[in-house]
Amino acid sequence: MALITWDNDGVEQWASASGADAVLLQSLRGFVDAGRVGRLIQDHVVGIAEPVRLATFAVDELLDYRSRRPEMTFSINEWTAYDEPYLAIDMVRDVEDRPFLMLHGIEPDIRWEAFISSVREAVTRLGVGLTVGAHGIPMGVPHTKPIGSTTHGTRQDLLPDSPGIFGTVTVPSSAQSLLEYRFGQWGLDAVNVAVHVPYYLAQSSLPQAAQHALTHVEALTGLSLDPSRLDDDAETALAEIVRQMAESQEIQALVESLEAQYEAIDAARRDGIELNGPLPTADELGAEFERFLAQQRRDIPPND
Repeated sequence: MALITWDNDGVEQWASASGADAVLLQSLRGFVDAGRVGRLIQDHVVGIAEPVRLATFAVDELLDYRSRRPEMTFSINEWTAYDEPYLAIDMVRDVEDRPFLMLHGIEPDIRWEAFISSVREAVTRLGVGLTVGAHGIPMGVPHTKPIGSTTHGTRQDLLPDSPGIFGTVTVPSSAQSLLEYRFGQWGLDAVNVAVHVPYYLAQSSLPQAAQHALTHVEALTGLSLDPSRLDDDAETALAEIVRQMAESQEIQALVESLEAQYEAIDAARRDGIELNGPLPTADELGAEFERFLAQQRRDIPPND
């Protein structure tokens, strides 16, 4: 069975609207997305203008329903709703009405290589020059300091001139990460923005982290995505964080500790000094990532 089904009307609309070297923004609902950055970006972009469906992936071929069960709603004595999983490519538009593509929906559980090969065929058919993604990763940083990110990709000249913080670290893979890796092997351009989300907020929705990602996507692509539309949501989220901090001395102490660490790292970078003391090593960052994944696994209901 083919993994992808094309909508010919949508493809024709794209062909008449697009130019050379189009942009594909990919945002998949996967296992790791601290601060729900990817989901917030997806909802934000789709809400700018009515999307046009170009292609649909065969979800039944890619999803393990036993490990990731879609939600259903039961009311009184009947089922009334089903959160139907999907994976699709749409034509969307930025705030200046410029068309680009968006790959969105579930992250495949299985058949990653077949899925990525299908995406490769799609970007070739649709004239995509750059594939861009964004998501959140849990980090030992405080919410009171400027949000940071790590931008990585298939070619160094695609990336901003900014210092890396990870060195070499081994972490669990994702379909998005493997897609970038394979695209690099195939000579295709792909970039991802990993936003550093305070690990104590990883399970919460953090619009300010999505705004940070959108700003970087704009810089990489030239699109206008108007991150300011999330200002009200970001203010509401910050007010809730402040409220919870006021009610917990433990959280206050944690944030103060992370602030001190952040300031030490920042001072070291400004002075060109490499600190060894309390700063996290690559192994410690990986361990923090593993702790986050363990929490995610605990939140998933066990199989029958």
